[in-house]
Amino acid sequence: MLAIDVKDLRKQFKVQKNREGLSGALKDLFKREYNEVTAVKDISFQIPQGEICGYIGENGAGKSTTIKMLTGILVPTAGHIKVNGYVPYKDREQFVGGIGVVFGQRSQLWWDIGVIESFQLLRKVYRVSEADFRKRLDNLVERLQLGDLLNRPVRKLSLGQRMRCELVASLLHNPSILFLDEPTIGLDIVVKTEIRDFLLEMNREHGTTILLTTHDLQDIEALCSRVIMLDDGRIIYDGGLDDLKSRWSKGREIQFQFAGHTPLAKLQQLTEELAVTWSLENDVTAKMWLPHEVNVSDALSKVVAGTEIRDIKIFETNTDDIVRSIYSSGSAEVSKETSGQ
Repeated sequence: MLAIDVKDLRKQFKVQKNREGLSGALKDLFKREYNEVTAVKDISFQIPQGEICGYIGENGAGKSTTIKMLTGILVPTAGHIKVNGYVPYKDREQFVGGIGVVFGQRSQLWWDIGVIESFQLLRKVYRVSEADFRKRLDNLVERLQLGDLLNRPVRKLSLGQRMRCELVASLLHNPSILFLDEPTIGLDIVVKTEIRDFLLEMNREHGTTILLTTHDLQDIEALCSRVIMLDDGRIIYDGGLDDLKSRWSKGREIQFQFAGHTPLAKLQQLTEELAVTWSLENDVTAKMWLPHEVNVSDALSKVVAGTEIRDIKIFETNTDDIVRSIYSSGSAEVSKETSGQ
């Protein structure tokens, strides 16, 4: 069974046009004019149970609008959605028991009461038995190290502490699907790493399906095997993260620091059987550029066998660079041409 099934999904909004000047404002009072904006444009995708999928795009690409339709907050203008076999905006009561949601910039916890009291209220909302609630809460509190925070008001928590509590709140009723909208926004690297490790563990142990939207592409690299990329409401890439890298990466660079002066001609001779390019930085430092089809270990072994090396550094095109390249082109499909494949 699919966790998420989306077909030809569309969402349009009416946005009021504001006319200029005092006379325009008076006209707007009595007769308003609207523009129609299409935020999501006939997208289709399927996510099987147990997958962690990254849903990425620039601001205004349609990510949050899609998440709101998938969670039943918004009703689609057209198209079909099924999440856990339910239509989110129709089967509301049965549907919400199977999903958890974390919006990084909005809280589901009550600001002025203790964290544990918020959890108790959510237990009643989701109709979780006291025994199941206690068992699950104890497990989650231990994993995310929240023991000292339970009696604090939410307003007195740091952002990192609050986000860990938000995760617990979203998982108290043991949902099979977790929607995460910018869950690590504004967090330091230590807290980000803790949250990523926790999510991977939840996915491994419980088979929790996770749909993650984020601007932090390190989240994507750490968690996701698959990426769906949006641009202007349309899907421009849907596939594996490794495939995205191999098709769009400009290759790797390896920097060598040698024990003494090493002529460029010697380096070229050592690697003449490989399609690599050399450049000298100074008498003892050189860089070798490798296209993706060249195996790194093959190239390294040839250089190591014929020279004395003090240090090696490997530089690879990161996901940020790849995504920027795709957005500047408007489509991930052109990668076949630009990469020469």
